[in-house]
Amino acid sequence: MDMAPNSFDDQYEGCRKAMEAKLNELNCTEFETKTKYSKAWKEATAKLLSRGSELSMQAIALMAYTLPEPSLHKDFNEAVHEAGSSRNQYLRNFPYKVMHFLLTKAVQDLGEANGHQCYDVYRGVKESFTAQVGETVRFGYFASSSLNRTRAEMYGNHTIFSVHTCCGAPIWDYALSKDHKEVLIPPFETFKVMNVSQEGKRCIIKLHAQAKHSNYSCEFVKGDVL
Repeated sequence: MDMAPNSFDDQYEGCRKAMEAKLNELNCTEFETKTKYSKAWKEATAKLLSRGSELSMQAIALMAYTLPEPSLHKDFNEAVHEAGSSRNQYLRNFPYKVMHFLLTKAVQDLGEANGHQCYDVYRGVKESFTAQVGETVRFGYFASSSLNRTRAEMYGNHTIFSVHTCCGAPIWDYALSKDHKEVLIPPFETFKVMNVSQEGKRCIIKLHAQAKHSNYSCEFVKGDVL
């Protein structure tokens, strides 16, 4: 585990209105290139309507992210993790600009609405990770986690992250399954590795919130001027 140097980690500070002005046109363009994206968006809209829930673009993005089928979150996070390899890679080849913006703002808004509360959460994954105690690391993508360790381990138990997050936000009111008690951690939050241990064949990595770190800022609204 490291600082995920290729992550696209824009926080959109100071350009929210400029981005919002471009959302509808950009969303249509991205739907044309990603069928799974379009399908997940329609499915999420239908789920929220059936609940009588808020139908903002942020709410739809959160619901779409949590759907097991179509599994948009997997493709999306793989792209986020590498889209920051260069500015050109983001501008030319990253097809989830709207989704990234909406999830970023949703996490920020929900965090503010909850008084910037910190959470102790768990994230279970099927992959094996290593980390060095004392190092600063980040996930570099939108990392789903749960207040409930048993629930988190249902998604994987090769590596269990025990995380104290202060940028992560509770999204269960907008998720497909509210009982998962999901907290979404953004790509830009950094953590100090506090401890690494073994529980049988499982690696337990304990992380404590440290700061925010972004290599990119308002890149889409800057366009090709740089």
